[in-house]
Amino acid sequence: MLKRMIFPIVIGLAGCAILIWLGTWQLARLEWKQGILSEIEAKIAATPVPLPAEIDPSMKYLPVTAMGRIGAEELHVLVSRKQIGAGFLIIAPFETEDGRRVLLDRGFVRDMEKDAPRAKGPATIVGNLHWPDDMNSSTPAPDLGRNIWFGRDIPAMAAALHTEPVLIVARQSTGEGIDPIPVGIEGIPNDHLQYALTWFSLCLVWFGMTLFLLWRIWTRTE
Repeated sequence: MLKRMIFPIVIGLAGCAILIWLGTWQLARLEWKQGILSEIEAKIAATPVPLPAEIDPSMKYLPVTAMGRIGAEELHVLVSRKQIGAGFLIIAPFETEDGRRVLLDRGFVRDMEKDAPRAKGPATIVGNLHWPDDMNSSTPAPDLGRNIWFGRDIPAMAAALHTEPVLIVARQSTGEGIDPIPVGIEGIPNDHLQYALTWFSLCLVWFGMTLFLLWRIWTRTE
């Protein structure tokens, strides 16, 4: 009987060891990811600096401030907010005092306010540089006839509004009726705790199955 139990015991212990290791590894990844997110939060909340002369995607999340004018043109990005429902992000051109044109994410308006008149003209913008990960292979092309976009496609929007491919996401109000949605870490995935719990749960299942198999072997040999 003992010989018949050796193989299930070895497989059971080996499986549990591997699953515990995977769960522990995910906990280590969780700690690492939380550190990264803390660094990003600190960067987002830092003191704004004047808009740099040279800008590239390595400056993602950089807090900036700029003075200039909000243009009259708008692009509307269809989004949905919890407990509010469908609405649009308002993307407008922003022309700085030195003549540069960049994209400005002014924030959210409700669906019925899509085409409502909004304050434009002189403004001081405080926000963060951002290259949002909105686009993927399944994102529909924009409905240009109705001015509805389905993601913040920076190069395409820059071409449409004749700006640099640079987006400032406002973190303060740029006009009445527009709810700014500042850059945050909410959209950055951090599922390592769920993965760890999954591996530990599988370990318990594996352990239970091993005990059940050993019990079956024991009862059959009595």
